[in-house]
Amino acid sequence: MANSDTQIKKLEEKAKQIRRLIIQMLAKAGSGHPGGSLSATDLITALYFAILRHNPKDPSWPERDRFHLSKGHCCPLWYALLSESGYFPKEELMTLRQFGSLLQGHPDRRTPGIEAASGSLGQGLSIALGMSLAAKMDKKDYRVYVLLGDGEIQEGNIWEAAMAASHYHCDNLCAILDYNGFQIDGKVKDVMSLEPLVGKWQAFGWHAIEINGHNMRDILSAYEEAKTIKTKPAIIIAHTIKGKGVSFMENVVDFHGRAPTKEEAEKALKELE
Repeated sequence: MANSDTQIKKLEEKAKQIRRLIIQMLAKAGSGHPGGSLSATDLITALYFAILRHNPKDPSWPERDRFHLSKGHCCPLWYALLSESGYFPKEELMTLRQFGSLLQGHPDRRTPGIEAASGSLGQGLSIALGMSLAAKMDKKDYRVYVLLGDGEIQEGNIWEAAMAASHYHCDNLCAILDYNGFQIDGKVKDVMSLEPLVGKWQAFGWHAIEINGHNMRDILSAYEEAKTIKTKPAIIIAHTIKGKGVSFMENVVDFHGRAPTKEEAEKALKELE
């Protein structure tokens, strides 16, 4: 399917708005994770506004596609997308991490549009695999998408799920890897190198698609390609920039889990105008 210049422009503008909301939410909360939320913004904005079958007026619509955020600490991105999609009022975003808020520091099912809680890293691919197998058992045609972090896939549980997904021919499952190169302790390549990453996933029986995770046209093409793959699951390995869109956050490990100050937020929002 050809992606028009108009569609690309709208998605790019939407992603910029999502980034602004992420900064505002985190600054108000005074805690949270900007780096990985900003790096994955283009990937999941495209998913929610161009690919995913979902209905904000009926979050439990049986025929909906499923999305799961495995790296749950990046929930500001998910919350901003859900709000922009119409799942709950935007005013709720400014309650992030407050006691009693719908929007906790990691996702849970009280929030409209969230399928499963996430927090402990490494479990999300198994959750998505369960959703994928349920669709096949129930003879449903919905697709399942899951966003993984690159540091996260150092976890052994990820590879057990990868092996099982291939074994059970889960061609309705698409993983998205936010390959921004950083985790809480530093550069991924220094903590535990993942390379050769494409070859690893292929060896586990997956169809691997490698892209620039900030090129909206490439992102849409990758999602469309994943839909065509039969008898095996697909993974989109997206090369991204930690803190993308805010110059002083980009590739700075300190912003993995530090919210911007009021002054930093003002500076960031000016860059995102």
